[in-house]
Amino acid sequence: MGGSPLNRLSWLRSSPPFLNNIVVSPATRWVVFRSGQPLVTRSNGVTRMAALTTPDVRPYLGPEPFFGQGEKEGEAAADGVPALEAARFRGAPVVFLGLDESNVTTSSALPSSDFSKGDPEAAARKVQGTPYFSLDVSHLDQKDADSLLEKPQTDGGRAYYAEARGAIRGMGMLDASLFALGRSMVDWNARNKFCAGCGSSVYSLWAGWKLSCSTLRPWADKTGKEPCITAKGIHNFSHPRTDPVVIMLVVNESGDKILLGHNKNFPPTFYSALAGFIEPGESFEDAVKRELWEEAGIKVWGVKYHSGQPWPYPSNLMVGYYALSDPSKPIRTDLDNELEDARWFTREEILSVLEHPEGTNFTGREFVDAPNTEAAEKARRNAPPFRVPPPTAIAGVLIHNWAYGKNPESVAAPLNGRL
Repeated sequence: MGGSPLNRLSWLRSSPPFLNNIVVSPATRWVVFRSGQPLVTRSNGVTRMAALTTPDVRPYLGPEPFFGQGEKEGEAAADGVPALEAARFRGAPVVFLGLDESNVTTSSALPSSDFSKGDPEAAARKVQGTPYFSLDVSHLDQKDADSLLEKPQTDGGRAYYAEARGAIRGMGMLDASLFALGRSMVDWNARNKFCAGCGSSVYSLWAGWKLSCSTLRPWADKTGKEPCITAKGIHNFSHPRTDPVVIMLVVNESGDKILLGHNKNFPPTFYSALAGFIEPGESFEDAVKRELWEEAGIKVWGVKYHSGQPWPYPSNLMVGYYALSDPSKPIRTDLDNELEDARWFTREEILSVLEHPEGTNFTGREFVDAPNTEAAEKARRNAPPFRVPPPTAIAGVLIHNWAYGKNPESVAAPLNGRL
């Protein structure tokens, strides 16, 4: 859900002096990803992002300068060249995520002349809080990547690379924010290796926040080549993308039933709110109505926004809605080859699952992976009749809030008018 405590300091992403100074700060911490899996620790039942120091990850950062690298190793890029702003050509992929100011009484990090103009090194010294970077170690040998598991953790927990979707369960706001932002940016940098204009390779700018065509480097050999179309206008850089998805909990007009679906890719007995991508030229509300019609053949009205959540699989923004529909109308599950089942559930049915210790277990695979063991048979006997998403996922929030009446303004009573 919303509420990230990170100050992203976006106006300083292009400043090599600031970035190079903040990297070596004793306060700086690094979150690590390997093939999309976050390095986490678990202690006393709490999962957190492993926060490493710069000395911990120094062997993988490459030669200095870390940002604003020039043509040759150890050489700094010339000032005032847009195609070289905080450029990084060597070392593991790195992204500056921002500054955690959770424990700072008054933030001094504002895009003002007393902080960001004139002397970036002085700005770095003024930083109050914890700067965070992400590091992608996917390209490293397993031995090198696993060496990070041995680094001491402040919570005393054991570090390990976690399955991405399960890792976020139970995380606090800061760790969830670092996970969502870090994973999205690592994935975007990993997937985009070539210029969409001419097919040349790309390189990192702005501490991982921009990608530029390699033909724009001042020393690039352009003999006999047409200038890349990205060399002109506002299209000369590739920016990170976010793909919006609507996710909607459908409620009957009396407010005592909800519609949930079982996707063919879901674990057994797992039900959730229906969802779908926004299409070009479409509003969020129109997407809600279209997706529910296309997936389940139902008409809805009274579409009401609830909240949003970044969902880094790989780079989605989940936009949560409630909508009203008539449970007496038929439901179709044969329309787009996604749904295996969809049905209406009463509040009593949902509450019985929410209050079951395994009711929001996201995977529910304890008896699927070991179908013939005594433990699996016991798990079957004690399992809830179905499962729903945990409250760390926006679908779980929508379901919880409806079940416990936490948002009566949205769904407790019929909404006037049909959108």
